[in-house]
Amino acid sequence: MKIVIDVDRLLREGRITQEQSDYLKSLALEETGSLAFNILVGFGVIATAGGFLAMAPSTELTTGVSTLLAVTGSVISSRYRREWGVLGAMLLLVGSLTAAGGILALTEGSWLGFLIVTLVCGIGSVAGRSGLLASMSVLSLSATAGAMMAYEHAAYFLAIRQPTLTVFLFSAIGIGCFQLSKHLRPDFERLTIIAARTCLFVVNLGFWVGSLWGDSLTQQTNVWSFGAQALIPDLVFVIGWAAALIAVGLWAVKADRRWVVNLSAVFGAIHFYTQYFERLGPNPVAILMAGVIALGIAFALVRYNRSSRTVAAA
Repeated sequence: MKIVIDVDRLLREGRITQEQSDYLKSLALEETGSLAFNILVGFGVIATAGGFLAMAPSTELTTGVSTLLAVTGSVISSRYRREWGVLGAMLLLVGSLTAAGGILALTEGSWLGFLIVTLVCGIGSVAGRSGLLASMSVLSLSATAGAMMAYEHAAYFLAIRQPTLTVFLFSAIGIGCFQLSKHLRPDFERLTIIAARTCLFVVNLGFWVGSLWGDSLTQQTNVWSFGAQALIPDLVFVIGWAAALIAVGLWAVKADRRWVVNLSAVFGAIHFYTQYFERLGPNPVAILMAGVIALGIAFALVRYNRSSRTVAAA
């Protein structure tokens, strides 16, 4: 556990002695020096590996060297966490992400490649206690169900080719991770909670796309008109999404899960505005009403978060 305290303020208020202040500052200096050394060594190793790969570019070589970095980082993180924890985390993170890119290149972005990346990121997250890798493993798994994102100049794209599968699969995984977290020690509990939250995010994306396109229950790659060949109409997702957001939001308020409350509110607003403008269009009255409602939602969230902090402090 890391605790932030103002040593000088405590000394001025007479709550600690000068000797205690000096001792705490010496510990802080020791920690700062260790952190700086870890970061310096980490950047040195990564730069060396990067330079080596730049001189001899090869997908196979990149994947191999990156895997070696990830394994080294994993060993350091598990055996020498106190002295070299930052270095181990850096090597594990950079190695895992770069190896994931190499695996996807070697498998030409196939579902099998994304499945392997899911395993790599999952193992890396456990070895290095990395929340980022835990989240990446869930996002990689979503790609095996047809999810993808893309970017072009001044434009971002999101595709969920199988909304129904995405909603049910990641709802099940998210609930499973949440239930599992109750039986784990704190560091692993944190990882499963992050995975569950990422699953909830993906579920909302599935509902969002389904509310516009419906679902043909197949991976349509060449049909891009709204509702084309949809076996499950978009109205099912519109109603189902609203019901799910209300149910999850009420549960989160009762269970004091602020992150889930905020996510439900954000996607509730996205759901509302998506359907609102799809049916009313961007006319001046609709835009005015949308702005007023957005301010109301923002004000309600601020009030809720402040009240939650007050209760927690009490």
